Amino acid sequence: MEVIIQPDVTAASQLAARMVARQLREKPNSVLGLPTGSTPLLLYRELVALKLDWRRVTTFNLDEYVGLGPDHPQSYARFMWENLFRQVNILRKNVHIPDGLAKDIPKFCTRYERQIRQVGGIDLQVLGIGTDGHIGFNEPSSSLASRTRIKTLTAETRRDNARFFGREEDVPHHVITMGIGTIMEARQVLLLAFGENKAAAVAAAVEGPITAMCPASILQMHPVAKIVVDEAAAGRLQKTDYYRWVFAQKPLWQRW
Repeated sequence: MEVIIQPDVTAASQLAARMVARQLREKPNSVLGLPTGSTPLLLYRELVALKLDWRRVTTFNLDEYVGLGPDHPQSYARFMWENLFRQVNILRKNVHIPDGLAKDIPKFCTRYERQIRQVGGIDLQVLGIGTDGHIGFNEPSSSLASRTRIKTLTAETRRDNARFFGREEDVPHHVITMGIGTIMEARQVLLLAFGENKAAAVAAAVEGPITAMCPASILQMHPVAKIVVDEAAAGRLQKTDYYRWVFAQKPLWQRW
């Protein structure tokens, strides 16, 4: 696990965009795992500005709310098309987002896993982290070997997401999410975290024990995991001097 501390969210997002851009330039037919929410917004704006070629890229989104169709204002399908996909030249057939209206959710989840395998697996998985340490919507106590499935959101996650819906009671109780085992099979993982409210979760994930009570802590076991944070999100880390020193010693070609 490599921890990269940047001055602010803009610098961190720009660095993350360069990492994704390098992946697409080195492998034009890359398979990307993508998140939603406020954390990746600036990353997506930076990627659009880079004018990369997305024609051979395949994407799989982490999650979607159960009960929301792609036209719902708060669906993650709509989020992705508004904030990224409509602004790049990706082919619609190469975009995969969980179906919140699936009639048979277990069957859909099995098919989603199969589709990931059929394209050779995910090359680069981008992640955010919840204030309770969740990745995707794998809430605390989720199996560290879990696959794509339906999950019940915690009260804390529903409160955190209420700002998007206007009222907490409008936030769905269930989601379809990639599992932790699915995420861990990606060849590279890039986790972004910004703001003081993420500091405790980042510290637990990076420097705490590996535990299902902080699902992101499993990334300590990933062979190529990069954690990119701003100063505020790094506020509770104990070894910040070491993380800064390691990054400063890297040659430019190795930084992204």
